[in-house]
Amino acid sequence: MDRLDNTIRPYAWGSTTAIPRLLGTEPTGEPQAEMWMGAHPGAPSRTDRGTLDEVIDADPERELGPDAVAKFGPRLPFLLKLLAAGAPLSLQVHPDLTQAKEGYADEERRNVPVTAPHRNYKDANHKPELVCALTEFDGLCGFRDPLSAAGLLDGLGVDSLKPYVDLLHAHPEEAALREVLTAILTADPEEMARTVTETAAACDRLGGAYAPYADIAHHYPGDPGVIAAMLLNHVRLQPGEALFLGAGVPHAYLDGLGVEIMANSDNVLRCGLTPKHVDVPELLRIVRFEAREPGILRPEAGPDGEEVYQTPIDEFRLSRYVLPESGATHDLTLATPQILLGTAGSLRAGEHELTPGRSVFVPAGEQAHVSGTGTLFRATVVV
Repeated sequence: MDRLDNTIRPYAWGSTTAIPRLLGTEPTGEPQAEMWMGAHPGAPSRTDRGTLDEVIDADPERELGPDAVAKFGPRLPFLLKLLAAGAPLSLQVHPDLTQAKEGYADEERRNVPVTAPHRNYKDANHKPELVCALTEFDGLCGFRDPLSAAGLLDGLGVDSLKPYVDLLHAHPEEAALREVLTAILTADPEEMARTVTETAAACDRLGGAYAPYADIAHHYPGDPGVIAAMLLNHVRLQPGEALFLGAGVPHAYLDGLGVEIMANSDNVLRCGLTPKHVDVPELLRIVRFEAREPGILRPEAGPDGEEVYQTPIDEFRLSRYVLPESGATHDLTLATPQILLGTAGSLRAGEHELTPGRSVFVPAGEQAHVSGTGTLFRATVVV
């Protein structure tokens, strides 16, 4: 197996302390938002044999196994991350596989540079994702029931929100949510900025259920995404709980440290809470306008102490081991590629230390014997 040396991405919304605290290193004062573990070309993990994408490219069947290559092609189909949000991320959705292929092909035909700020599709893949909380973790996930959203907006007493309240009462669910989100994102910018300012003041004054939106408005003053965020469910995960985000589900992470895994894609359609490009027509084509509960996931017990986060996705499978102080060695060998990440305690994977934040890549079929006491996450695929 290969010890991974991983890149930490300094996105502005990142916490300055959460990842250093986990790693046991001194904060730099700069945001440390995500630590990437995998073979994504944007920041592949480094090994003693070269970067992980180079290692896999040199012999895909040996590293990934013939079954994984047959199903997903000669690449690692997932990206594992530590994600540390110190401020809200952009409100966003991801396309399904068909939409991603169509969108990518269209932008390629139109010769839109892949680095262009208005480009939506960086690749032809979908981007389902799962986030598992390591600390208390706040996020937004999926639309509220329209009447619930109407009540939340109406309770602010902001006159300029009344048209949105009326729309949420006046139409069937899908039409109501579509019309209100469209109206928010296409409103006059100056009028919307005033509405957001009044909304933020009301959220500050009322607190309680409005407190998360007051904080969002503090970070993104005047952004229409503040109002759009109030259409979504607010959820607070406890450590060990997770959220699965499928195609078309609007979401944003607000605060906390978690383990995130996703299909290997960069395709994001933004709704707000960002200075980046918002393509409203394409966004409205991708969003699934259906009210839904956030659907908090808890791990299901499997064999040999493995706790599995069940999702409908084959590109990744995330599980957790909480290993007691028994001195036993656990055999985690699989016929599929895996990344093992320590998040608590003192563990060893073969000859490698898996103290918090350390990780290894295990090629398909290679022995993976883990010992020690602590918590370990395993990322692999379903073949």
